Amino acid sequence: MRKDEINKNVVASEGLKTDEFFMRAAIKEAVAAFDEGETPVGCVIVRDGEIIAAAHNKREKEKNALYHAEVLAIDKACRALGGWRLPGCTLYVTLEPCPMCAGAIVSARIERVVFGAKDPKAGAFGSVLNLNSYPLNHKPEIISGVLNRECADMLSQFFIKKRKTNL
Repeated sequence: MRKDEINKNVVASEGLKTDEFFMRAAIKEAVAAFDEGETPVGCVIVRDGEIIAAAHNKREKEKNALYHAEVLAIDKACRALGGWRLPGCTLYVTLEPCPMCAGAIVSARIERVVFGAKDPKAGAFGSVLNLNSYPLNHKPEIISGVLNRECADMLSQFFIKKRKTNL
């Protein structure tokens, strides 16, 4: 699935909007990253049942350590809503956010974070550290493990392929 195939205003059939539904949109972004040779992490931000921003990793392409899917999606959502605060928004991402992305999520006042696979090397919402355990001014609700198997499998396939091509 290519990035341009994502309908930015997608809604679930019969008006039913679920975490799995929006995680599938994040997975489509991750597939686009995979196809571009980027670590397959995809992210969408939803407000009022509508996707307002979608992005995937672009660190390799842009040669920039800041170009994580979450940071790019937050930037797009801020532009779409006209401000740095993102009240009423849920961020869906295929991999648990790292410390940088978790900090951006807190700074943007995103209400909910839904992620697929845990990140045992850099996860900042429970795996390596839990940013919500610190006395910060905002603590998003965290939902983990949504479509975990699909998200984790794509990452595994990517790194298997990368190891084979680097031999």
